[in-house]
Amino acid sequence: MNIQGIIIAVAVVAAVGLFIGIFLGIASIIFKVFVDEREEKIVEVLPGNNCGGCGYPGCSGLAAAICKGEAPVNGCPVGGAAVGKKVAAIMGVEAPEGKQMVAFVKCQGDCEKTNSNYEYTGEEDCQMMAFVPGQGPKSCNFGCQGYGSCVKVCDFDAIHVINGVAVVDKDKCKACGKCVAICPRHLIELIPYDAKVAVACSSKAIGKQTMKDCSAGCIGCGLCNKNCENKSITVTDNHASINYDTCIGCGVCLSKCPKKSIVEH
Repeated sequence: MNIQGIIIAVAVVAAVGLFIGIFLGIASIIFKVFVDEREEKIVEVLPGNNCGGCGYPGCSGLAAAICKGEAPVNGCPVGGAAVGKKVAAIMGVEAPEGKQMVAFVKCQGDCEKTNSNYEYTGEEDCQMMAFVPGQGPKSCNFGCQGYGSCVKVCDFDAIHVINGVAVVDKDKCKACGKCVAICPRHLIELIPYDAKVAVACSSKAIGKQTMKDCSAGCIGCGLCNKNCENKSITVTDNHASINYDTCIGCGVCLSKCPKKSIVEH
């Protein structure tokens, strides 16, 4: 074999390797992505569930948003106040006070309380009910359909369908909001963990129709509003709702509700 040819081949390979090395080195400098070291520290203290309940794509997305000032230091609903304080310390700010929230299903329409128009057999998913007659077998078009779309998306085993209606275990709930987003009838909401009472109905039908559909439905009679000293309950579209910023949890509405649509939380 020609020694000169070998030397030339080695030189060419070496030159190409050197060129590539220099090129990659320059490219790494030009295209270097500068990461705020605080982001890494914040990711370390976040729960790591990557549930998206904060509104950002995972924990790293939230960490980046916090460092940019686009999200609050207590923006992680799963970590709550404890994680919020740790993130605030990393950012060198004070953690704002916030209420612990939990999901609540505004419905009591279980198999005994609500009526059914027919017996359904098929895909058990609440979102699929939009494609079946009457949007599901239950006669109430506002209540929980009981097919567990919310259960499927919960990462914390905090919600289960019991006797045909979804029920939240508030001690397991992390208020990530996934069940709120997935419910096609929008009858799951986040309320304060320490709330004393809640309206367990979402019906906006007139009272006569509600009583026909469900024995525990809100009929919009207004007795809760009339007897609330703080006027923390309003009735709109035949449906009662509570203002938790002013509600003191006295329980008067609980005792006055003739259909027991307002329940202890």
